[in-house]
Amino acid sequence: MALRNIENALPISQERPKKLAKLSKQPEIGLNDENNPVVVPESTVEYVASENLQPFSDPESSVQRLLEELASKDWIKVCESLNNTRRFAIHHSSLLLPILEKLIVVMVKAMKNPRSALCKTSIMTCSDIFIAYGEKLLEGPHLKSMDDLLLQLLMKASQDKKFVCEEADKALNTMVNSVARLPLLCKLQTYVRHSNPRVRAKAAVSTSNCVSKMELNEMEEFGMVLLAQMAADLLSDKLPEAREAARSMVNSVFQKFTWNEEEGEEGSKQEAWKKFCVKKVTGLNAQAMIKIVSSQ
Repeated sequence: MALRNIENALPISQERPKKLAKLSKQPEIGLNDENNPVVVPESTVEYVASENLQPFSDPESSVQRLLEELASKDWIKVCESLNNTRRFAIHHSSLLLPILEKLIVVMVKAMKNPRSALCKTSIMTCSDIFIAYGEKLLEGPHLKSMDDLLLQLLMKASQDKKFVCEEADKALNTMVNSVARLPLLCKLQTYVRHSNPRVRAKAAVSTSNCVSKMELNEMEEFGMVLLAQMAADLLSDKLPEAREAARSMVNSVFQKFTWNEEEGEEGSKQEAWKKFCVKKVTGLNAQAMIKIVSSQ
């Protein structure tokens, strides 16, 4: 029998196409130059203290470019523009008033950015804005944008990145010291009932700090019973930070509530506070409020 040619006996294997090497994911670039991209690490961002920010030599012309610079897609340039915003707020505050609401919207957007350096720079800008404009921030045109700003600050103060959290805490303290207390308390009232316990705790701290600075007439205008009930509800919060803030609120309300009471043999201040709590505070925390004061 004739033998078959061996070349015809073996199947012809198809040569597999070579796989292309996978390209590694490049880090985000700092400059929008497609031909010469430059990688910019976050560590290169400088956090400038407010006292080291200098005025502009020609602020009138510089402010015309500010919103355009803040809209840059280059996050490094946005950080620089936020620092320029701080310079205006500190040294040329009147020039920002016409665009203040737009600036608040930009700061909120920057705080939502995953870049921690950009987020922190925006929070630092908030502090300088609070100091520069104070009570004006809670006037009509800025109310909606201020709601968004306050929520973002509370959320950033609640997160795990320590250096962002600490900066947000500082900004919230600056806000309490700079902004009108009554309208601010009305804003914070919403967030002490927030579904996120960490946001709720940060709101409780800011509320407590705000209440501690209020005069008796301010508390009465807001509502003494409303303040007491707010504190009572927070006394049973799941986070210790919120409960501690609630105890501080109880002491602040007690001090102002009993301002005109004279301390007699039977402790008229304590007695007046006990009657108020039993009569006005609902829930199981009325006795807790009485006990906090009596233990002082």
